[in-house]
Amino acid sequence: MHKKFKIPFALTILAVALVGCSSNKPKVEKIKPSPLPKLVQAKNLQQVFSQHISATNKKDPLRLQMAVDQGVIYFIDPKKGTVDAFQGNKQVWSSQIYKKGTLSAGLEVGQGVVVAGNQKGELFALEQSTGKVLWQAQLSGPIITPSHIQLGRVITVTNDGNVYAHDAATGQQLWTYKLPNVALSLRGQATPVQLDPNNVLIATANSYVYGIDVVSGVPRLQRRVSVAEGRTDIQRVNDIDGDPVMMGQFMVTTSYQGQVTVTDLQQQQVVWTDNASSNKRPEVTRDAIYITTTDGKVVAYGLLTGQKLWENDQLLHRNLSNPVLLGTDLVVGDFDGALSLIDPVTGKITGRSTTKGEVTSLRVVDNQLYVSTQKGALSVWQNR
Repeated sequence: MHKKFKIPFALTILAVALVGCSSNKPKVEKIKPSPLPKLVQAKNLQQVFSQHISATNKKDPLRLQMAVDQGVIYFIDPKKGTVDAFQGNKQVWSSQIYKKGTLSAGLEVGQGVVVAGNQKGELFALEQSTGKVLWQAQLSGPIITPSHIQLGRVITVTNDGNVYAHDAATGQQLWTYKLPNVALSLRGQATPVQLDPNNVLIATANSYVYGIDVVSGVPRLQRRVSVAEGRTDIQRVNDIDGDPVMMGQFMVTTSYQGQVTVTDLQQQQVVWTDNASSNKRPEVTRDAIYITTTDGKVVAYGLLTGQKLWENDQLLHRNLSNPVLLGTDLVVGDFDGALSLIDPVTGKITGRSTTKGEVTSLRVVDNQLYVSTQKGALSVWQNR
């Protein structure tokens, strides 16, 4: 049995920097983040919702993203063990689901349930309208990324590489699928996403993506989408921690120390690939792909051509979040809570707003931007 070691992303960068040093006491030069560029007549966003929850460990940022459905916002407080629902600034309900330990993944909402998980592998499903706990299941390992709900199934990936499907209404375990082991990987996991109406897409630390039948648990697709090179195990770490994105028949993936890749699943062939290290979900339109790299670049590619449309290096080493499109603006967050607005056509930074703490998750739902930070600042923004 192979033991799988999870290492924090920041520690990986440090270890890579130390490779090849001959001194007994190597001095690691601290990389300074680029200062935010000065802006003239800058655009900004309007904040329409704000709440504060417990902060998470800065060395282990978790996917504590907010969920929204029919105008109701759902979020967890990781240390208090609560799930809250708000409509506007009015609290609809609050439910204490866990008193010991830390809720570590959430939330996903759909088909009448709200789903969260913790580091002990416990999965909770709450009634969406009331917050009442409907069922609870014990899984084999920590749950550090949100589940996915499809065809009445709750699909969850644990940190030890198991995929579970539970009946959304009853909690009955319907099937499991074991992903391949890897010896070393980042502390992270991509969220399961819908491949098509019948299958779910799972990205892994071994550079493969798997398409699994939601009803039966039978694998329908297996493709390697990235390759890393290096002399050491750390240099060859090649996780897919950013969620894959489907755009019609095209699957877009990014990987750490690997490539951004577009695969035509209908033709079963790679359309193009380009070397780029990213552990964040790409933003994809019918014409373009936008990624943030691990060293802080924001890059735009043509979806079908792979042509690099532009590259912005003004935010280097600022621990950028995933990029998202909000109306006519591309938005990225950073370690200091800055939300930079970028022209998606030219790559020029055009505006800025600020929240508190390192931005760990950005989502856009119904033309509103949902922001979560490591310090527990939750906020919703819209264009002015």
